Amino acid sequence: MSIRMVGIDHSKAPVDVRAWFSFTKKGAAAGMQRLMQKDGINGVIILSTCNRMELWASVDETWDGSLLEELCLLKELDPTEFAQYFTAREEREAAEHLFYLACGLKSRILAEDQIITQIKDALSWSREQFCTDNVLEVLFRKAVTAAKKVKTQVVFSHANTTAMDSAVSMLHERGFSLKGRKCMVIGNGEMGRLAALTLIKAGADVTVTVRQYRSGMVAIPLGCSRINYGDRMEYLPSCDLVVSATASPNYTLREEDFENVHLEHPMILIDLAVPRDIDPQIRSLDGIEMYNIDDFKLTGMEGQEDALKGAACILKEELEEFFNWYSGRNLIPRIQEIQKDAAQDLELRLNKIIRKLPLQTDEQEKLRQNIRTAAQKVVNKMMFGLKDALDQEVFVECVEGLEKLYEE
Repeated sequence: MSIRMVGIDHSKAPVDVRAWFSFTKKGAAAGMQRLMQKDGINGVIILSTCNRMELWASVDETWDGSLLEELCLLKELDPTEFAQYFTAREEREAAEHLFYLACGLKSRILAEDQIITQIKDALSWSREQFCTDNVLEVLFRKAVTAAKKVKTQVVFSHANTTAMDSAVSMLHERGFSLKGRKCMVIGNGEMGRLAALTLIKAGADVTVTVRQYRSGMVAIPLGCSRINYGDRMEYLPSCDLVVSATASPNYTLREEDFENVHLEHPMILIDLAVPRDIDPQIRSLDGIEMYNIDDFKLTGMEGQEDALKGAACILKEELEEFFNWYSGRNLIPRIQEIQKDAAQDLELRLNKIIRKLPLQTDEQEKLRQNIRTAAQKVVNKMMFGLKDALDQEVFVECVEGLEKLYEE
């Protein structure tokens, strides 16, 4: 078994290139299911966010395919045209990348909190599609556990900053105050809600759009008003700032939507979605100032050296735990068989003594079961104690020697 991944992110690819490789939940489900039909691929997880898309796979060690080619086949794109934007990783390098990613240490904004939820959701979605396997399941769960430990034990300044926080800071630096400004947030998903909360915190008058069929069924952030998504263009001319942050594959604001719109004053548009929510052509219209997610470059690295060292120490320990499991996972069935044989051996040796005890038949059987369980626990403790103390090759030889004890 081998762990492999290929990914594209904000560090190498602009938003319009990333948009080609983004997945909706439905698209990710279909893509994972198609890949699972390939010989040699045993598990697949697709992680798709505004800043990155990663395809993870657990494959046979003899599998000689290319995840980039498989991805481009799903998207009907030429891999040679886009290879420059991708990074491929395998085994330890791939696992280390995921652990650091889960902590927000590879995010546009250092130690941001959204990525850990996105990784958990990607694993959960793959699991629901029956596309994950034991290796990816343990890898992703362990990465999430490590990230939670870092969040608990290491303090990063500005750790809860979001893209919208960066946008507000940038606008403030340019002399644009949000206090009392009329703002509309298109989208009530996770990123939309975070954007609305940031604007409320900045003192803005915020209205959130909700799809009509869901109106009244979903909660909006405290302090916000709501309108139906279909009424957004009627409300838009009075706005000072509009943020769009949806998972829609289509534009929420198109150039033609503005043909009959008379703006009451200059307007700022912020597009936080990948693929884009707002038609880039709108940028050329009079009175419009427009930004996308790549315009906000805050990273928060300055003065974080001690926190980064602390996180690295925790992640090193967690990675070693994962690879101890990973390197020995193929031995687990063999160890379990040794446990069973040793417990049975002990039980047979004690049977004569048990039969002489003044116990009822059911009590004797209960005692035998307790002996079997205790024996298996003792053997398990001894085996994994040896595994931690010995080199892998020596430990395998020990397992082989113990197996020979009970060969018929």
